[in-house]
Amino acid sequence: MDTLFYWIDHLGVAVFAISGTLLAFRKNMDGFGVIVLASVTAIGGGTVRDLILDLPVFWAHDPSYLYSILVAAFATIIWLRFREYIHQRLLQSADALGVAFFTLMGANKAMEAGFSPIICVVMGTITACFGGMLRDVLARDIPMVLKSELYATTCIIGASIFVILQPYAPVVAVLAGGFSTLLLRFGAIRWQWSLTVFQPHGDQHR
Repeated sequence: MDTLFYWIDHLGVAVFAISGTLLAFRKNMDGFGVIVLASVTAIGGGTVRDLILDLPVFWAHDPSYLYSILVAAFATIIWLRFREYIHQRLLQSADALGVAFFTLMGANKAMEAGFSPIICVVMGTITACFGGMLRDVLARDIPMVLKSELYATTCIIGASIFVILQPYAPVVAVLAGGFSTLLLRFGAIRWQWSLTVFQPHGDQHR
């Protein structure tokens, strides 16, 4: 099971690195900008998680994560050489995949460290959201997590499903938690699902 999570973690890093590279391409950044944006997206959330949990920062103790970022970024650059335009939906899809992977990894790492279920859900959400938020801020975009479509909520739901099922059926927990996060995020992108709290009141108070 540890091997499965290890490769899921690497896959999440690679997918988020692709997401950062795609946004760098849309913003016409140079090579250094691409690497910075890919790296921040891929390891930003996990770094914050490890610092909060007072655990060794994962990529500092296993540099292979940095290699995954470089390989994913360069492969994406080569692929982009044959395309003149990147649709926003492709960036959102890559981001959604990264969110699903990192939600599981953040929650699982907190569980392995012995934290309570609610902290595990919070850590899954931070791991999935924080890197993308840093990416968007550096690229001077409104962070996806702050837009009206469901984003962090999908992580909370997916992480909760994973945390509930993991003690009884680890593989089922991975599948159920990951797919629920992914499908909810894709649904939010496709049909603009949102949790609206504040509504404009028009002119009634004027």
